Amino acid sequence: MSKLRKKIAVIGAGNVGATCAFVLAQKKLGDIVLLDIYEGFAKGKALDMSQNGQVLNYDGTVTGTSNYEDIAGADVVVVTSGFPRQPGMTREDLIAKNASIVKQVGEGIKHHAPDSVIIMVTNPLDLMTYHMQKVTGFPAHRVCGQAGVLDSARMTHFVAKAVGCSEEDVQAMVLGGHGDTMVPLPRFTTAGGIAITHLLSSDQISAICQRTASGGGEIVKLLERGSAFYAPGSAAAVMAEAVLNDRKRLIPASALLTGQYGLTDVYIGVPVILGANGIERIIELELNDDELSSLQSSGKFYQSQLSEILGY
Repeated sequence: MSKLRKKIAVIGAGNVGATCAFVLAQKKLGDIVLLDIYEGFAKGKALDMSQNGQVLNYDGTVTGTSNYEDIAGADVVVVTSGFPRQPGMTREDLIAKNASIVKQVGEGIKHHAPDSVIIMVTNPLDLMTYHMQKVTGFPAHRVCGQAGVLDSARMTHFVAKAVGCSEEDVQAMVLGGHGDTMVPLPRFTTAGGIAITHLLSSDQISAICQRTASGGGEIVKLLERGSAFYAPGSAAAVMAEAVLNDRKRLIPASALLTGQYGLTDVYIGVPVILGANGIERIIELELNDDELSSLQSSGKFYQSQLSEILGY
């Protein structure tokens, strides 16, 4: 008997994971399993969301657990578990702390949800996505990272404010690593189909690109205790929706490059088609020399960290 509803596992019941699960429930995408090493934490949040079923008109189930057996049969697994950034920390400071967590999570997914598509959110995003693919041994197209959707959403917000238009009419494109080396692309960013290079001054665009690159850090500094979670959790849910409903979304995501943009054997943010099979195609844009150089520098930065810190 085939299952009637899709199944989504969210690993990590903290702010990002809980937000992702809540948005997934709002989107009525299927049954949700929220897993955390602190079982009561996961069960409490799942029960809280379940009691909101009438308000959301959501008939699926939200369950909390600490047992990986409960993610069996998951179509998509969103991984948010790990230590969050603290003020003064870079994403890269988190590498050693979160690599061991990702290894444990990856082994759980490999054994209990071997046919799933994995969407990584754990920072440092591009490194942990690479690490997860190695730990699971999944085909690279079934392991991707949520970076570009969030970074582009942040840029979209800043562009809409500067232009004075609806955020719905802005399409932003941000490539590269999910960190200080990200590469916002104003030439490929539009408002109402018009490139923002025709709508904003170079100084305005430069300021937007800079604020986008430091978007997460700005929120960490303001919060003082923790990091962003509404936009990251929602962005991960959007990616899960693309897979679950085979939407073929053309969005930026962290993908394993095999020669595209002159980079090989590194996960980095690039435009992709995301559907039921995960990353179904990588789009290779015609970048100018400065854009390509920035993207390659971002990729090589992560390659050096993969080698020096994670031993790949």
